[in-house]
Amino acid sequence: MGIFEVVSIGIVAAVLVLLLKEKQPAIAYLIIVLTVLYFFIFLIQYVKEILQLVTYLGEEANIQNFYIKTILQIIGISYVAEIGSNIVKDAGLESVAYKIELVGKIFILILAIPIFQSLIETIINLFPIS
Repeated sequence: MGIFEVVSIGIVAAVLVLLLKEKQPAIAYLIIVLTVLYFFIFLIQYVKEILQLVTYLGEEANIQNFYIKTILQIIGISYVAEIGSNIVKDAGLESVAYKIELVGKIFILILAIPIFQSLIETIINLFPIS
């Protein structure tokens, strides 16, 4: 039932935005934001299940919890930055949208530094430099 609900709400929102865009652009934009927020809230229940599964699989594979947590944070940042960027683009502020994307990429790099450091240390330990 979920996908039909999402598609139906998306179609209704699109029609409302098209009807209101020229006469009431602020209301049309508000409809876009509320629709995206609804989709985000709708997906949270599924994201929780995915996170639990990934955490379980990581534990079964003896992967350190730190790495799983970091990778999930990176994925989350990428989605949030993309959604935020798209909302701002819909408002016609492409330069702000690009800055959101840039900040998201920088946050991802910051989170990835410990993983890169660990990878380099592992490589150095496998092939000692003498």
